Amino acid sequence: MQRIVMLLSAAAFGVLFAAAPGTAAPVPQDGVAATDVSAQSKPKRVRPQIRVTPRYRGRNYHTTYPLPYRSEYPGPGAVRECRARLVQEFRPSGTVIVPRMNCWWVRG
Repeated sequence: MQRIVMLLSAAAFGVLFAAAPGTAAPVPQDGVAATDVSAQSKPKRVRPQIRVTPRYRGRNYHTTYPLPYRSEYPGPGAVRECRARLVQEFRPSGTVIVPRMNCWWVRG
């Protein structure tokens, strides 16, 4: 009920001010409406273009996990070089020899 009363009062308010004398826009005697010349003389603003490039070449998807190495596959002609070695690890069960490997990409 309260919503209907508000809608009716808003409609009456709009009709009241639309019909008020002196609020209508003046029409020139030649019948052509006046135009704003200043709005037409301004040149259109050129929108800036932003170039978005992927952070890692060759990967077009996003992952929330960090990469295991500095960069992914760098493209054609690249070779992955690795260095392998054996390292002693001291565990509660005793000393164990474990293989370790470091790899990186080299342009070929």
